Amino acid sequence: METVKNHFFSDLGVMLGRSMRHITRSLDTIISVTIMPIAMMLLFVYVFGGAIQAGTDNYVNYLLPGILLIAIASGVAYTSFRLFTDMQRGIFQRFHSMPISRSTLLWGHVLTSLVSNAISVVVIIGVALIMGFRSSAGVLPWLAVAGILVLFTLALTWVAAIAGLSAKTVDGASAFSYPIIFLPFISSAFVPTESMPTAVRVFAENQPVTSIVEAIRALLAGQPVGNEIWVALAWCVGVMLVAYFIAMRVHNKRV
Repeated sequence: METVKNHFFSDLGVMLGRSMRHITRSLDTIISVTIMPIAMMLLFVYVFGGAIQAGTDNYVNYLLPGILLIAIASGVAYTSFRLFTDMQRGIFQRFHSMPISRSTLLWGHVLTSLVSNAISVVVIIGVALIMGFRSSAGVLPWLAVAGILVLFTLALTWVAAIAGLSAKTVDGASAFSYPIIFLPFISSAFVPTESMPTAVRVFAENQPVTSIVEAIRALLAGQPVGNEIWVALAWCVGVMLVAYFIAMRVHNKRV
C-alpha cells in the first residue's frame, strides 16, 4: 500500500497520458465541442445582436463569458461518456487489479477534461478576437478569469464523473449536461436580468452562472468585481467539493 501511495503521481501521469491519447486520436471531440459555441456566438452577435439591448456597443464583449461556460458544459459531457465506456468495458476493474493507486484512473479523466476544455476556451477566445472582442484587463485579471474557468471546469467534470460512473446507458451518461448547458440562457449571459419577468429574474439572479458570468465580465472589462467574484468562487468550490465526494463514493461502490 505504501508503494502505491509513493507512486501516485507516476500512476496519475500514466492514466493522464492514456486518457489524453483518446482525445488526440479523436480530435472531432474537441472540434464538435468548440464549433457549437462558436456558431452560437456568431448567431447572437451578427443576427440577434442588433436587437438585443445589453447596454454596450460591443455585444461580443458582453456575450463571451456565457459562451465560454456553455463550451465547458458541453465538453464535460464527453468525460461522462468516456467514464461510462471504461466502466462498461471493465477497464476500471482491470486497472484496479494492478498495484496502482485506485483513484488515478478517475483523476486521469478529470485532468484530461481540464486540458481539452482549456483548448476549446483558447480557440473560442481567438475567434472572439477576430469578431471584435477587446479587453482592457491586465495579467492578473486574466489569471483570475483563468482560475474561475478552471474551478468551473473541475466542478462540472466531477458532476460528469457521477453521471458516468452511475449511468445505466450511454444516453444517460451524457444527458446530465443538457440542463447545465441550458442554465446560461436563464442568466445574465445573453441579456441583463432587468429585462426578464420577475419570477425568471429572481431565479436568474440567484443561480451560479450569473455570478460567474458577471465576475468574468467585470474582470475582462477592467472594472471593479465587487462581491460577485466571491459568490462565483463559492459556487464553484462548493459544487466541486460536493461532487468530488459523491463521485469518489460512487466509484468505490461500483468498483
